[in-house]
Amino acid sequence: MIDISIKNLKKAYDDGVDLFDGLSFDVQAGEHIGILGRNGCGKTTLFRILSGETGWDEGSVTVAGGKRLGLISQIPVYPPEYSTDDVLKTANRRVDAIAARMEALTERMASDASPEVLREYDRLSAEFERLGGWDVDHMRDRVANGLEIPPEMRQRLFSQLSGGEKTRVNLARLILEDTDILLLDEPTNHLDLHATEWLEDYVLRFHGTVLAISHDRWFLDTVAQRCIEIDEGKAEFYAGNYSFYVTERQHRFAEKLKKYEKDQAKYEQLKKAAEQMHLWAFMGNDKLHKRAFSMEKRMEKLNASEKPHVQKKMSVRFAERDFFGDEVLVVEGVGKRFGEKQLFHDLELLVQGGERIALLGDNGAGKSTFLKIIMEEELPDTGWVHLGPSVKTAYLPQIIRFDHPERTLYDTMLYEEKCTPQQARDRLAQFQFTGEEVFKPVSALSGGELSRLRLCMLMRHDINFLILDEPTNHLDIASREWIEDAVADYGGALLFVSHDRWFIERFANRIWELRDGEITDYKGSFSQFREYRERQQSIALAAAHREEKTKAEKPQKKNAPSHGRKLALIEREIEKTEQRVAALEAEAEANASDYQKLMELEERKAALNTELEGLYAQWEALSEA
Repeated sequence: MIDISIKNLKKAYDDGVDLFDGLSFDVQAGEHIGILGRNGCGKTTLFRILSGETGWDEGSVTVAGGKRLGLISQIPVYPPEYSTDDVLKTANRRVDAIAARMEALTERMASDASPEVLREYDRLSAEFERLGGWDVDHMRDRVANGLEIPPEMRQRLFSQLSGGEKTRVNLARLILEDTDILLLDEPTNHLDLHATEWLEDYVLRFHGTVLAISHDRWFLDTVAQRCIEIDEGKAEFYAGNYSFYVTERQHRFAEKLKKYEKDQAKYEQLKKAAEQMHLWAFMGNDKLHKRAFSMEKRMEKLNASEKPHVQKKMSVRFAERDFFGDEVLVVEGVGKRFGEKQLFHDLELLVQGGERIALLGDNGAGKSTFLKIIMEEELPDTGWVHLGPSVKTAYLPQIIRFDHPERTLYDTMLYEEKCTPQQARDRLAQFQFTGEEVFKPVSALSGGELSRLRLCMLMRHDINFLILDEPTNHLDIASREWIEDAVADYGGALLFVSHDRWFIERFANRIWELRDGEITDYKGSFSQFREYRERQQSIALAAAHREEKTKAEKPQKKNAPSHGRKLALIEREIEKTEQRVAALEAEAEANASDYQKLMELEERKAALNTELEGLYAQWEALSEA
């Protein structure tokens, strides 16, 4: 069954330039599709057309009858007295209306228990149960907790929330509604890792249809069954997730380029033959003119084919400074609080040359504050931070500000970078600021453009410690790939905060997770850290279950405490051994070209894994005792 059908859709901008030029595709019921395309190709406009918010010029748009469609980018206007919880409860209007009607029928049945009344009550009762009417409060709490909408926020007026908080609440409301088709426009923009993973899990279990626009490649890779790319007003189809799209798109480009080059070679061959035939015709054989004209018609068709192109990438790299010494950063006893809230305390950390560290944590945990302390923009309440003597830092903050936003991009480069006019134009051009665009005021730039301009300035300086706070925020996929290429070529120490799991997985060889005021320091990749965290959660759940079971039982024998201590000791040994395995894996990655070293590390790792298996067996036996 088809949920959405778009046929020969055409829509132009007000200036007459085509946005869609015969866009056509169908979406089957229950499909989860990623909508891709460069910025400005019309992805959000397509969603606005599907939701009825805007019209189109030609073609047809059909949504299956009776299907309820929800768009996350729309934030309805609510009465000023509505709290956040009131907004969440609007998702239950259908359930509330059915409950009110059932209550009225219950009162009526006291005097009129006719078959018609009973049948209507039974029908409404079945619909109430289908919509989860008995479980609405629990479901509202579960969704709010998953998207990190705490009780305090639920009591605040909705009008007083920030833009990001409103988007999160609106996403929760949409999930709570009985919606058949979800249109998600950048749903992870204002979510941290925990909330994003919760949303992914929800979408994977959602039986309805999902269309998702996102710059979060990990999210698309996880939830999309196939991808539709909007390119030059038409649809290109890819029968797989984002990773499949990347590979297949490159393959198609290579095939198109191969065909174009073959056509051009044929064109040159026909051109020479036609010229020779015209020459021979002038020498007395008029029939050859006709054959030459036939060749020229074939040449016209070959010449009409356009050379395939890919979006031009920025090709720049960070200027690096030599690093001397082992210590890039030393953090000793650092603590910070704001009012009653303790962000972190007693942090003890060491960063060495070449390490690439991802600082993770929920929104509000204090990640940006920690980076500001390193950059001496904030002072710690306790402890101190020390940079190595040869360390030169570069810092890209989450919120980018310029001292003189009224200046143009060109003037900003001249004044702040002390460069020549030609150097300013050349450097800006490398970052895709060209033509008249360089004379725009900085205040007119989007968030992504501000990041690009600041990076344009940072990358002129010799650095060996790069600190990035949400570097891919506000950037489309092409720009994210560009900054990844720049970071990939950089060989110095890197510390970054990010919710972009694709970026984290590519670059981090060490994870700092800031939670409950403390940092868990894990040497390994993001995938390895996730596996480690899942194991720790499993152990914690088992320990909690064991504790509950112990409380429910009769008083234990005298030797029970020693049993508990032994179990705790084994759990600590498991954690230490896992960290040693991760450290060996990181060391192996760093010595990938040294065969002898790799063999030695592999032997040590095998021994540790054998030790781990024994510890797991002991832990399991004690847990069941």
